[in-house]
Amino acid sequence: MVTQKSSSPELAEEADVSLLEITQATTAVFADLYFRMPFLFFIKHGEKKVSLSNGDEFLGKAGDLMVFPAGASVTMENRPMYDKSYRADGVGFNTRLIDDVFSDQPINAQKQQVYILRAEEYQPFEILELIKDTLNNEKLPPIIRRHRLLEPLLWLKQHGVVLKGDSDGQPLSKIRRIIEQDLSYSWRANDIAQMLAMSEPTFRRWLAKSDLSFSKILNNSRLEYGLSLLQTTDMQISQIALECGFKTPSHFSDSFRKRFNIAPKMIRFTDI
Repeated sequence: MVTQKSSSPELAEEADVSLLEITQATTAVFADLYFRMPFLFFIKHGEKKVSLSNGDEFLGKAGDLMVFPAGASVTMENRPMYDKSYRADGVGFNTRLIDDVFSDQPINAQKQQVYILRAEEYQPFEILELIKDTLNNEKLPPIIRRHRLLEPLLWLKQHGVVLKGDSDGQPLSKIRRIIEQDLSYSWRANDIAQMLAMSEPTFRRWLAKSDLSFSKILNNSRLEYGLSLLQTTDMQISQIALECGFKTPSHFSDSFRKRFNIAPKMIRFTDI
């Protein structure tokens, strides 16, 4: 999932809705992907298999909508089919919109699960077209635009989906929300500790209680952003490496292969 960035490590304001065209040329499995915010995948071609730590598995096919809640950590396999790339449209909503629709839901109703709304029963691509039409209509007054962007969330709620805006109560979410604002920045543990109003020793003890490592969080954040850039842009790998905070393309490629067991160029076949 591509995250919004700013030119400094200060928190940036999130757009109401982000829309991404996702393409992947070859089958690959990506373990331990973290969703700080809810995210929707409208599958256009191929399949998406998702596994959770509790053993649950989900398989989405072309025409289906898969909804990932905030705080979900999943293993995901994108599968191209019939000699065509895997393709999907990804949609993210900001916290304000989601809270406007789901704030009346009990907190314990939010579970780490993946929702699938099947093409035959729900026709989710009609909702995708509503989102695209709203985002592309520059003449809409802001208040009308906002109400139209609430409609897809109301539709999800009507069909039993329960979401919350983010998972900022979790240490992992708090840290990633900060560093995702500028992944090219040379983050240190003390930087994050200060932004969380902690001393560095207190910050490290806080992380240790959650079985987290700051270096692993930072590395995973950078590589997951790199994956999203490979899937959603035509940027060269050398530029992606810099955007993600790696000093050299080879360092990025080696780290990417170690994390995901695939070379970055294989996501596209044609990149250099």
